[in-house]
Amino acid sequence: MNSHFPTRAAALAAVLLAQLPLATVSAQNFEAPPGWEMPRTEHGHPNLQGLWGNQTQTPMERPNELLEQPVYTDEEARALELGLRDRLNSVATVLDPNRPAPEAGQRVGQEAEADNTDTEVGFTRINGQYRTSLVVDPPNGRMPFREDGGRNRDIYGQWRAQGFGEFDGPEIRPAGERCLSAIGTMPPMALLPYNSNVQIVQNQDYVMIMGEMVHDARIIRLDGEHQPEHVKTWFGDSVGHWEGDTLVVHTRNYRPEISNFRIVSSGELQVDERLTLVNDKEIFYTYTVTDPEIYKQPYTVEMLLHRMEPGELMYEFACHEGNYSMEIILRGARQVEHDERLKQETTQ
Repeated sequence: MNSHFPTRAAALAAVLLAQLPLATVSAQNFEAPPGWEMPRTEHGHPNLQGLWGNQTQTPMERPNELLEQPVYTDEEARALELGLRDRLNSVATVLDPNRPAPEAGQRVGQEAEADNTDTEVGFTRINGQYRTSLVVDPPNGRMPFREDGGRNRDIYGQWRAQGFGEFDGPEIRPAGERCLSAIGTMPPMALLPYNSNVQIVQNQDYVMIMGEMVHDARIIRLDGEHQPEHVKTWFGDSVGHWEGDTLVVHTRNYRPEISNFRIVSSGELQVDERLTLVNDKEIFYTYTVTDPEIYKQPYTVEMLLHRMEPGELMYEFACHEGNYSMEIILRGARQVEHDERLKQETTQ
C-alpha cells in the first residue's frame, strides 16, 4: 500500500537543504543506454507492450513542509527508504486470532492488508533526481484547486449542497466504491494504494491499457476523431497519435461521477498523456489535467512506469463480487437515522 509516512518526512524536513528549482522534464532529456535501440512493433511504432507498475513512495502532492524543495538529496532519499524498510521488516505477518475487538468508536481500516501488500519502498527518481512529489507544475507541487471551493465543486459536492447526505443511496457514493471503475487506471493513470499494475497491448490502430485494479480496459483509438461531446463514458473518450517515439493521448467526455479523491473532476475534465519508452524497463509517463470547474489552472504530473520482472503476473481482481461494504455502509446509515427518530420520539 502506498503510505507516504508524512510524519517521517516532517521530522527530516528540519534538516533539509535548499534545492535548485525543478524544471519540467521532457523525454528528450533522458539519455538512452549505450547501444540501446528502441524496440518496435511490426508497424514501426515503439513497442510499449507488456506488464508495467507505477508503485512509488513519492506522494502525488508535495507535503506542505517541503513546498520549496522539489527534490531530495541522495542521502535524504536513502534515509527515508531505509526507515521504511525497517518499519516493514518489523511488521508481524501473522495476526493473533485471540486479539480483542477494537474499542467502541475506534476507526477500523485495512491495517493488516496494508502491512502485507505490495508496498514499494523507493522514491521516484527521474534524471538522477529524487522527487518530493509527482505533481511538477505548478512549481509548488500541489493541485491548484479554485479558491472558491474547487474541491467541493464536483457532482458529489453539488449534490451535498442541495441537501443530499453522503449515505443517502448508492448513487451518491464514489464510482470506485461502487466497483464501476478503478481510481488509478482510468485516464490518467494516477497512483493506486495497491494493485498498481497495467498491461499494454497495441496494434496499428489501437492501444489497450488494462489495469489490474477492477480489470478496467481502456481502448485508445489512434489517429481518430473524438465522439460528440454529449457522449459521456466513465473513462472518457481517448484518441491518440504518435509524435516521433512518444504516444500522445487526449481524453475528454468523462461522466462527472468519475470524480474521486485522486482526481477531483467535473464533466469538463480533459487529460493529455504522453508515454515514452526510455529504456527496456521504464516508460516516462506524464499527464496534464485540465478542468476549469475544479482547478484555477492545469496541473502536470511526471512519473515512471516500471516493467514488471519476469514471472510477475497481473491477477484476477474481483470487486462487485463479495462487495459487502456498500450494503453495510447504507444499512448503517439507515440504522443511525432510525435511532435518531426513536430518540426524537422519546423526548417529545
